[in-house]
This record gives sequence, C-alpha cells and structure tokens, in this order.
Amino acid sequence: MKKPFFIVAMLVVISACSTVKKLPATVAGASRARFVGSWTLTKVSYEGLLPGAVQTLFDQDTPDNFTGSTWKLTNSGNGTYNLANGSSQKIYWSYNKSNGEIFQFKKLYQGDSAGKVQTGYQLLVADIDDAHMVLKSSVNLGGKTAYVVLNFNKLP
Repeated sequence: MKKPFFIVAMLVVISACSTVKKLPATVAGASRARFVGSWTLTKVSYEGLLPGAVQTLFDQDTPDNFTGSTWKLTNSGNGTYNLANGSSQKIYWSYNKSNGEIFQFKKLYQGDSAGKVQTGYQLLVADIDDAHMVLKSSVNLGGKTAYVVLNFNKLP
C-alpha cells in the first residue's frame, strides 16, 4: 500500500521541479516580449504622403535622418535610440493593445521620471515578429490620416 503512494508522491515532486519555459510572444500577456532587444531602423517610407512632407519625427529630426538609428528596448520599459549623427535619446516605452496594437514611448531628459512625463508618442504596430518590426506614425493631413512608416530589423 505504501509503494503506490510513494510513486505518486515522487511524480508530484518531479513535476513540481520542472523548469519554467519562456512563453511564446503569441500568448496573451507575453506580447510585450516581442519588442525587447536591439533594433535598427532600416527604412522610412510614407503612406498617403509625399517624401519630405513631414519635416520632423518625434520633434527631433527629419524622418530620413532616423534611418540607421538603433533602438534598445529593455523589458523594464527603459530604452534609448541613437541616431546615425550621434545624438542619443533616453525613452520609456510600453505596449498598449486596448485600442489596437500601439507601441508608445516618452522621451526622458536629465532628472525626468517616466511617471511625471505627460506627453509622448504613439505608433501603430503594423507588423512584428522575431526579426522585423513595422511601426506607423500617424499624420493628420487635411482631415485624412497618413503615415510615416518605420521598418526595423532586430539585431542579433
């Protein structure tokens, strides 16, 4: 009688000690993990806009000057992007899927805390997988919505 109880008890102990596996990005609640890592902005394009119609992106530089920038996004929400011209910007980012898929970030300057910064940027997530990401920054153009399209490749 004790032998079957011992075997069942051992199976419970063994299953309780199994390793925890990383959830795939498609599982609810794990979507944020898809963004974590280092990305290079490889191409800027336009939907519903002529190139040059948008003078500044993220209130910083022309959209084309973001080509070649690297974005580092940590799981904690902290991040940076570095433009090819050497300028760097600290950010705090998040992912919101309450009204579509939105990648959003706030710029952080010396002494700022993310909780106190009230303004930021929201980009539509058009596509994302383990190697590529496409974000769209909306632009109101005469009552119509157009987009600056940002294409990223994930760095190894």
